[in-house]
Amino acid sequence: MTQWTFLTNYALVLSLIAKNPTITALEMAMAIGITERAVRKVIAELAQIGYISKNKEGRGVRYHVNSSMPLRHPTHREVAVVDFLKALGWKKRKEQKRGK
Repeated sequence: MTQWTFLTNYALVLSLIAKNPTITALEMAMAIGITERAVRKVIAELAQIGYISKNKEGRGVRYHVNSSMPLRHPTHREVAVVDFLKALGWKKRKEQKRGK
């Protein structure tokens, strides 16, 4: 029997980024069980359509999730990404005030 899961690679990448904004593509690939190249493709697509953004920090990257975006499937467009991520155990961090 084919092994399957309820979450796509896109959902898994988004969830991992939400939980650890400085995670590397290699770490995500190992956690999900796909290639680093596949993870980088997912990251590029999520960034292109606005679900995530990324900022260079030293040699690494810090990701930011646009949690107000809706889910993409027509049957679930009324659900915001934040609600989906919360269902997966994500606790949104409060933005730290700059200069304090």
